[in-house]
Amino acid sequence: MLTITRTSLILSLLLTATTMWGQRKYSNEFLAIGVSARAHGMANAQVAFVDDMTAGYWNPAGLTQIQAPFQIGAMHAEWFAGVGKFDFISIAKPLNADKSSAVGLTIIRLGIDDIPYTIRLIEEDGSINYDNVTSFSAADYAVLLSYARKVKIKGHELSLGGNAKIIRRVIGTIGSAWGFGLDFGAQYKVGEKWRFGLMARDVTSTFNAWSFTLNNEEKEVFRETDNEIPESSIEVTRPKFILGGSYTTPLGEKTTLTAALDMDFTTDGQRNVLVSSESFNMDPKFGLEFGYNKFIYLRGGIGGFQESLDDVDGSTKIWTFQPNFGLGIVLGRFTIDYSQTDIGDVALVEKSNIFSLKIDLQNRKKSN
Repeated sequence: MLTITRTSLILSLLLTATTMWGQRKYSNEFLAIGVSARAHGMANAQVAFVDDMTAGYWNPAGLTQIQAPFQIGAMHAEWFAGVGKFDFISIAKPLNADKSSAVGLTIIRLGIDDIPYTIRLIEEDGSINYDNVTSFSAADYAVLLSYARKVKIKGHELSLGGNAKIIRRVIGTIGSAWGFGLDFGAQYKVGEKWRFGLMARDVTSTFNAWSFTLNNEEKEVFRETDNEIPESSIEVTRPKFILGGSYTTPLGEKTTLTAALDMDFTTDGQRNVLVSSESFNMDPKFGLEFGYNKFIYLRGGIGGFQESLDDVDGSTKIWTFQPNFGLGIVLGRFTIDYSQTDIGDVALVEKSNIFSLKIDLQNRKKSN
């Protein structure tokens, strides 16, 4: 009989959960985590407010607000003592002198690396052979290709943008998936104070095609642990709509205050959010940013409203929310942002310290 180790059991549960995603409304959830410490510090209220290369993720229409000739940014975050790693890098560039159009490229990875694969740890005679232990990675990748264009409407600015999204998900050599989807975004700027935004994620629905190649020994692990052997399937990510607004006002000669509000709308079944039903869900996020002299920024936000059981008696239902805060410093062409938050609004994840970097690059001067 095949001996089942603890790691093999974890692996089988992981793979079984993956196959179930095709039957649930939650899929490609790694794309719901959010990018940049600036956004996390404001509880991810960004759809109307975003104005840098991270717009490729939050709202591609915001790429038209970039003032630098070329912009690059990155973020790295970890949780569970470094077991899980989330990485993001993005570049963006206006296409013409008046910056009325722009393009962007965004790459995201969420992965758990160096997972021990101990399915062959114990030999047939019962002896332990550590030389048989290998490792594998479980990782999700996304590549977003973005384009945005700005037009004038009665003296106001309307920006429209879209993403072509390629998804790659891998569990070692056992299972993998390819996916493709489209996003659409818009921003409407009224004067210098008001901005409104719309983001339609996975507007055409995003389809991931999973395939699995388990050998006989791996299939036996699933049988011994009473788990279903994963089969090739299609995983669907349903559309999600986000409406946002922001208001920026000067508080003095060198200080500004921006308030931003996003409302996430889903119709794919009941979720544990502030407004919840089988047919309609609404999840609000609110953020503030206080800026001084375009040099230092203080941020705060609340989101992740959920109904849960009171820890005291275990039966009373209470409403909880996730507070966030952050800090940003501009040093010439470099912007360094920091935030503390629960990554991806996941209650089981400890508070994470997130750093991100943005660089504004200038065009090379032509020599005479």
